[in-house]
Amino acid sequence: MGLRAISLRDFIIVKQMSLELKSGFTSLTGETGAGKSILVDAIQLALGARADISYLREGASRTEITLEFDCPAECRPWLEEGGFELTESLILKRVIDGHGRSRAWINGSLATASQLRELGSALIDIHGQHAWQSLTRPESARELLDAYAGQEIDALVGLWNRWKQAERALDAARSAQASRHTELERLDWQIGELEKLAPGESEWEDLNALHSRLAHAQSLIDSCQEALALLEGEGTGALTSVSRAACALEGQFHVEPKFRELADVLRSSYAQTKDVAHSLQTYLRHASPDPDRLAQLDQRISQWVALARRYRQDPARLHEVLASWKVTRSKLDALTDIETLTATEEEARTGYLKEAMAVSSRRREASPRLSQAVSELIQVLGMKGGRFEVSITKLAHPIAGGIDGVEFLVSGHAGATPRPVGKIASGGELSRLALAVAVTTARLGESRSLIFDEVDAGIGGSTGQKVGHLMQQLGERQQVLAVTHLPQVAACANHHLVVRKLQESGNALSEVQEVDDLQRIVEIARMIGGQTESAASLAHAKEMLEQGRPAGSKKKERS
Repeated sequence: MGLRAISLRDFIIVKQMSLELKSGFTSLTGETGAGKSILVDAIQLALGARADISYLREGASRTEITLEFDCPAECRPWLEEGGFELTESLILKRVIDGHGRSRAWINGSLATASQLRELGSALIDIHGQHAWQSLTRPESARELLDAYAGQEIDALVGLWNRWKQAERALDAARSAQASRHTELERLDWQIGELEKLAPGESEWEDLNALHSRLAHAQSLIDSCQEALALLEGEGTGALTSVSRAACALEGQFHVEPKFRELADVLRSSYAQTKDVAHSLQTYLRHASPDPDRLAQLDQRISQWVALARRYRQDPARLHEVLASWKVTRSKLDALTDIETLTATEEEARTGYLKEAMAVSSRRREASPRLSQAVSELIQVLGMKGGRFEVSITKLAHPIAGGIDGVEFLVSGHAGATPRPVGKIASGGELSRLALAVAVTTARLGESRSLIFDEVDAGIGGSTGQKVGHLMQQLGERQQVLAVTHLPQVAACANHHLVVRKLQESGNALSEVQEVDDLQRIVEIARMIGGQTESAASLAHAKEMLEQGRPAGSKKKERS
């Protein structure tokens, strides 16, 4: 199984829809304009396509799309790493409001659109009606060939990026080499000037503090002596007064116990004041005006100020500036180390080319197999004698995707020389070729569900029945949903869904129903003969359904 169910609410012209899907091959048909591609659009949105308010039904405030899958075992590690709940079912939900804003959930937990896309790539593979256009683009052709070869080129792209980064670094170094000598000389001179000064990290603050003290040395000494006189003066000093006050209170403890606490405070104050007096005496013993030292400081400060002014810096930042210049010089040396950078670029280039040649070898090994597989299919699809070729040429200049130019060539009939796909004039041939490539690559894909959105455009007649049988065969291994306008394709399906447009209160609405038995015969007859239903068209439809049934079931019925 794969996709179990789709639920839509207020999506384009769908008011509400809940649809259960089955395994095998399911066709989706309906009149032109009924909205056959609505389901495909909804699935793509739920898998992370760009949100747009145009998807909202007229008058609705928001639209909701919900998909339910069987949870593949290979997706479980990814879900667990992303913090999403692990259950048997995998539910993806997308909501778009009237402002075009969207929100998404995976198993009930909020998710991003990129997470939906990453997960969706492992769940569904969608082939649109303009799939042939990708066959004309070299990068798409290369990706298809790599997918057929079963190889990833992430490692090659990583090596390419590393090589280009090393190449840019080398080019920048070569460009800078001309001015390198001048720049280094300038830096060396500036660094030499500051290194002579040797500015300490906090020296500027220390210099200013010491200079201020020496410049005011005499006034500091005078203030210190005055303070000592007030503290220790004979009879009137603060120390004597505090001591006497404490004694006066102590003499009255027996009368007033509260005085004890006050006396203790005075004794504590006396001790602290005594310490201050001692510190002042020590200061006076070492303090004296020092004009010689003051002159030295003046000279040192002048050097700081002169260099700061020369280089337009704050004096306090000179230590930091010196360090930054040294870093800049070191980087300049590294950037212009041509020899080292050349070796790094050469190593990166060699690594890339080695991987590119390995990738190229696998491509050349897979290309004949892809050519043969698609060539066989286009015979079945009505291009008798036609040939499909994968052309691989060596690019003049390597790219991230390797050293190969990959191009798809095709001839529509025997004897014709294969030409590039883009030069084929017939739309029918382009459609058949795109379908053949899609079926060939889908057979090797890991997606459990395949969706073909009108890839049979431009195909008709007996070829349509062959397309239907091809999808029927694919449905034996994978879930296949095909939006088709061909009755021959629809008749080969295991299950048949019909899209109908209705009118409700003057507004167009779309609904999808599964049909079987007589209803299916009627729908196939409509596809054959338009709106006119006749006995002949019904008989033809019944016969077409009989021819479209799997060979095994026919034999079983006859026995």
